Amino acid sequence: MKFSQTAQIPVAREPLWNFLMDVPKVAKSLPGVESVSKIDDTTYEGALAVRVGPIKLNLQGKIILEEQNKDAWRAALRAEAKDRMAAGAVNGKTSMTLKELGANETELLVETDVNILGKIGEFGQPIIRKKADAMLKEFVENIKKQLTGK
Repeated sequence: MKFSQTAQIPVAREPLWNFLMDVPKVAKSLPGVESVSKIDDTTYEGALAVRVGPIKLNLQGKIILEEQNKDAWRAALRAEAKDRMAAGAVNGKTSMTLKELGANETELLVETDVNILGKIGEFGQPIIRKKADAMLKEFVENIKKQLTGK
């Protein structure tokens, strides 16, 4: 399942890039993240609790930073997570690209390709897509608050 979202962040590109490359700090902006800890320079482990329809997932897994290209203002990561109770898993790749719109305005393009396995995958794309869109919208609002105080 593929998602693509764009958001305007009222911050210059450089500080936004620096913020997004700090995985533990950025994780606090994602709704449902309960913990993130560093394993090595490119690998983190964490836990995420999220409700999709009537099912509550407690996902545990890893985030691997696969690309960090400041020249192209592009980064990519891979996530692998499982929920033992709901017998489900989520595996996906996400890329972020930053485009400068002005001195204090940056466009953030997030593209995600995710595979949802187990019971959660049975909900179908419309419900999952709606949840993912809502989570990304809240994520962007949280980034704006952290970087601008607004």
